[in-house]
Amino acid sequence: MSGETRQRQQIGPYRLLARLGGPTGTVYRAADAGGRDVAIRLLPDAAVPAPRERLGRDLERMREVLSPYAVDVLDGDASADPPYVVSRFVPGRPLADVVADHGPMQGAALHRLALGMAKALAAVHDAGLSHGDFGPDSVLVVDGAPVVTDFGIAAHDGDGEAGDVRAWARTVVFAATAELADTDDAAALAAGSVPEPLRPVVESALSADPPSAAQLAEAVAQLDPGPDSPPPSIPAPAPELRTASSVPPAAASGRPRQAAVVRGWARLLSAMVVVLAVGLAIMLPLLGALVSVAAVAALRLRPAAGLRGLLSALARTAATLPYAAVFALAVGAGLIALSLFGVEADPLGVCAFAAGAGAGALWAAPGVTGPYRRLEQWFAAVARSPRRLAAAGAALGVLAFLAVVGAISLTPSLAPMYGLQTSTESLIARLQAALH
Repeated sequence: MSGETRQRQQIGPYRLLARLGGPTGTVYRAADAGGRDVAIRLLPDAAVPAPRERLGRDLERMREVLSPYAVDVLDGDASADPPYVVSRFVPGRPLADVVADHGPMQGAALHRLALGMAKALAAVHDAGLSHGDFGPDSVLVVDGAPVVTDFGIAAHDGDGEAGDVRAWARTVVFAATAELADTDDAAALAAGSVPEPLRPVVESALSADPPSAAQLAEAVAQLDPGPDSPPPSIPAPAPELRTASSVPPAAASGRPRQAAVVRGWARLLSAMVVVLAVGLAIMLPLLGALVSVAAVAALRLRPAAGLRGLLSALARTAATLPYAAVFALAVGAGLIALSLFGVEADPLGVCAFAAGAGAGALWAAPGVTGPYRRLEQWFAAVARSPRRLAAAGAALGVLAFLAVVGAISLTPSLAPMYGLQTSTESLIARLQAALH
């Protein structure tokens, strides 16, 4: 243990173990009250977004970032002197050190790195944050896969999300060439050194109007990763380095297992919400559909973006309405078509199940991932607390069960537009009679 660490034995409730490196502030390896390994980054005044209240708000958003390629933020204190952020300890090495030791990456290794970094940035941006200082020093490599750290704590935001995407491209170029470069030089290096089919994606990320991180991840995921090769054997670094590979196997494997459990519960709770929304739309087609539209728009909203974020959320939700209408019409037409086989569905039931299909499409149709992903991120924060998980699971489980029972047993209603209900029932009955 270094002399400075011996002088300072505690930060908040965390017991210090060793001082590590890092590009932003001082980093310590520490242990919480339960003995779990954590990393604590102390933020100098220059690194803390002004005012300090912003860091307090951003800490909650940092906890909402859920990705196997982004470090889990566990805790922090914006009022401490100096303020600090606590994250799960990652047993890996900085990308800069890996490339320095083993040379440039190619093939499947480069594809895996590019995809993981893009998914991490997409999760950060979905939480309403930007990284602000993304680069080879903020990416740890664990068994050949990247884990992005230090998001949301830079003193500057750079160019926000677009700046992060360009930094992603420069980092991919660095991994492929072992050369750090600015945007213009990185574009020239990419043209000559980044292999196809990844090169066009990197070049688009370096442009004046780059795609979003989510679009980037989707584009990279569709590429052929090329021939695979085992990740390089990375020796355990000394304790003075930012991370250590000498963490006990149980601790090294604990994070993926715990993250998988959290994701599983988050997906289950999110699925209950969708079941509830669909059941409501079947029981009350008009009101249920409006509730789903409002809910998915709210999930797309990023309060930090102000009016621009509100307009963006409304526009993206409006763009999905025709897509959802296709699902609703397809289900309705299919139920009406049963008349060709002598099976007549209740006209009001046709409306109800069509509305349920449309509501389900708003939440989780193929290609519509934003609202459901935000819902999973929100529930991931809930799932980390057993008490909150139990309360949310019980409440949503009961509501989802009642929604299913109501959708099956209750007579649907287009309240308060009863005139529309009568005319719609009449129209569907005439269509069924014509097909009979």
